[in-house]
Formats: sequence, C-alpha cells, structure tokens
Amino acid sequence: MKKDIHPNYNEAVIRCACGNEIQTRSTVKEMHVNTCSSCHPFFTGQAKFIDTEGRVDRFKKRFAEGMY
Repeated sequence: MKKDIHPNYNEAVIRCACGNEIQTRSTVKEMHVNTCSSCHPFFTGQAKFIDTEGRVDRFKKRFAEGMY
C-alpha cells in the first residue's frame, strides 16, 4: 500500500432525526440521517399497503376472467 493516500478510518456516530444514535466506523466522524431502522415504517411494522387507484382489484378481475 502507498503511504499517506488513504483517509483515516475512525469511530463515527450516525444520528437520526428521531434521536437514535448508532456507533460505527467511517472516514466521516459524524453523520445525520432522516430515518433509521428504529423509526422507518418498514422496520417498525407500521407500513401499510395502500391501493388508492384499485389497481390490484383491476388486475385480479382482468386475469380471473381470462384464465377460465
């Protein structure tokens, strides 16, 4: 390896908007994110599938008729 061309790899803190802090290692000492695994709806189980335009029903209806 060449000397003095690689960035320093130190301990880092990732801070979320919800207040959660994650300790890791990075070339950047501090990072700020909007969502993390503690507050993201997919990971917390609050995610809901919303079919606003009825696409699922149209798909089922169209292919149910054509299969028989």
